[in-house]
Amino acid sequence: MLSRLAEERATGVLTRERGVLYLVEGQVVHAESPATPGLDVLLTTRGALGSDGWWEAVSEAGAERRVGRFLVDSGRLTAGALELCHLGALYDAAFFTLGPSSGPARFRYGVAHWIGPVRPVSVDAVERETLRRRELLHRIWPEPGTDTGPLVRTGRAVDSVLPPRQRTVLDQVDGERTASDISLVLGRPGFHTLVDLRRLAAAGIVTTRSPTIVSGPAPSGSIASGPDRSGPAESGPVPSGPDGSRAPETPVTPLSPVSTVVAQAAEAAQASADPDVALLRRLRDALEAL
Repeated sequence: MLSRLAEERATGVLTRERGVLYLVEGQVVHAESPATPGLDVLLTTRGALGSDGWWEAVSEAGAERRVGRFLVDSGRLTAGALELCHLGALYDAAFFTLGPSSGPARFRYGVAHWIGPVRPVSVDAVERETLRRRELLHRIWPEPGTDTGPLVRTGRAVDSVLPPRQRTVLDQVDGERTASDISLVLGRPGFHTLVDLRRLAAAGIVTTRSPTIVSGPAPSGSIASGPDRSGPAESGPVPSGPDGSRAPETPVTPLSPVSTVVAQAAEAAQASADPDVALLRRLRDALEAL
């Protein structure tokens, strides 16, 4: 659909499950996604613009769809600073908007965003950058669970040379926050947070929180997950010993934590054609601990 809209030189908004893209004459002029902070957060959190200045621009020029131009003309931002920050926010939101989705895509013709024109980007450039980012994430760590699920620390010792940016992200991992939550707290682009979290996952420092299993009696009318030991014997052949007695059931031995780590690391290594060095170190450490 996006390629067709570019060929049509369409103007309007493309809506998908995880975000929106605004087009003017077939070029992408703005993008937004709830998975990453918007332009306002990126500007105000980093101190490039005060919150009062941003809301004044929205109030004064939003109805005319000239917020970007107002920020430059009023001297609150230089044209170069606005352009760089806007392009960063555009590519970041487009990455999430164009990600895998089970929902339909819709396009509304004639809709414009109140930020106004800053710098249009071709659809081809947006698609190339989106694919490049996907490939980068896969090379770092092929498991995408850390991109969306609640995150926890594994308890593994943290290397003293951990880069400050990764340490800042790690400080926000509390068992509840997701990558998007951390991006909003820190006021940084969502894709950058994904990169740091995948590197931490590859080093064995961060993982997704295991789902909580609620135990209790089966609801009335439900089918039990196993045989009813108190009822009649099952129909069909029953294993028996040499003397005709029922043979004891073979107990299932659970995997040890170390064996589980080995299995997970081995599967991840097989899934990636270019495994990260940190992944190989995790596999080596787990094997040595057996």
